Amino acid sequence: MEFTAVLLLSGRTATGIEVPEEVLAELGGGRRAPVRVGLGDYTYRTTIGSMGGRAMIPVSAEHRTAAGLEPGATLRVSLDLDTEERTVDVPEDLAAALTVEPSLARAFDALSVSRRKALVLPIEQAKSADTRGRRLAKALESLRRPSP
Repeated sequence: MEFTAVLLLSGRTATGIEVPEEVLAELGGGRRAPVRVGLGDYTYRTTIGSMGGRAMIPVSAEHRTAAGLEPGATLRVSLDLDTEERTVDVPEDLAAALTVEPSLARAFDALSVSRRKALVLPIEQAKSADTRGRRLAKALESLRRPSP
């Protein structure tokens, strides 16, 4: 489905698109639905969030740049329920560590996709082997701690 919206600025840098209630109802995935967002020729996957009681699509700086958008822009938004499974590619060294400690593998598998990404991304972005090792150790330690 499509609708017209303004790219809203919240604070200094956070931007988002308000999803009208009728669009949410027609979409049928609830207030925190996983969606595919189309902004012109640019498409990305996200989850509808809530801010101040409003249903919002987050638009990161990366997505704004890729779509060529600035806060305050009026845009045509296409929105589809995203029913594809969301997965995170696990780096080999993390996968090996999870194999050695099955309890950590269970803890990793229990995380949401966004939390898995938050553990994996710093490991993948490390520029040196030492940094990668420290980040891997930090990720494993966070899996050992019980969640609140």
